[in-house]
Amino acid sequence: MSVVYDIRLTIRYSYLSPAGANRTVLRMCPVSTAEQRLVSGMLSVDPEPDFRADGQDFFGNARTEVAYDGQLSEYAFRFAGRVERNFDPDAFDLSCSLADLARETSDFASIAPGSPHHFLGASPRIRHSPDIAAFARDHLAPGISAFEALTRISGALNSEIAFDPTATDVTTSPVEAFHARRGVCQDISHIMISALREVGIPAGYVSGFLRTEPPEGQERLEGADAMHAWVRAWCGSEMGWVEMDPTNDMRVGEDHVTVAIGRDYADVAPVKGSLRTAGAHVTSHSVDVVPV
Repeated sequence: MSVVYDIRLTIRYSYLSPAGANRTVLRMCPVSTAEQRLVSGMLSVDPEPDFRADGQDFFGNARTEVAYDGQLSEYAFRFAGRVERNFDPDAFDLSCSLADLARETSDFASIAPGSPHHFLGASPRIRHSPDIAAFARDHLAPGISAFEALTRISGALNSEIAFDPTATDVTTSPVEAFHARRGVCQDISHIMISALREVGIPAGYVSGFLRTEPPEGQERLEGADAMHAWVRAWCGSEMGWVEMDPTNDMRVGEDHVTVAIGRDYADVAPVKGSLRTAGAHVTSHSVDVVPV
């Protein structure tokens, strides 16, 4: 089964005082994977930068680096393209037991980008948290499978963490959002990644899009107004990577389009860079994901 989407993303920055010496890394172009295909797409920058280089990062995400030598008061980054999303209905639980997952992970003899070894320890935005670890363990049971642990933790977070766009910002840590019991998809995904790693499940962060308008008769999903985030977890050698959207407590499927994959948000931020400026700035962000 497949769905084709036309996607438009615009991120715009306006500075009250002209900014100079800007260097920025962009990850805004959806990747092609076994579950989706980038049919066509273009990432444009306005005004034209003095330097641009397109390529891929370690995890295979599309990466564009741009730089400006002079001053500017406004610039915009835009992606426009078409993506074919392929998906299968929910599969059977083929994961190993949670007790056996450490052995299966240890036996995985690769450090390629998709290796679970990259997604177990601390990463730039995620550190050990005794409180999140205790929360995760409280929702396990003897003999539980890795996949069942994943779904239980997702359900528990969905019940206890309220979706609140006003409660946090991009700098909020997973521990802060967990204690507040409020946040957006980035916060909920970070908390879940932390919880999974605490119980030995390799877990990573996925940035992407949700379709803007749901099929007739279905509720609109949380997070569809902006770029979205969810979690991928390695459930053993037979089942492999499974993607879960804890903000909506659902398996990732036809409504989700992947842009980038990493250990946490630091690896996949759509816009990341540095510049010189003495003034404040305003950011605007718009997303359209329209089924064809």
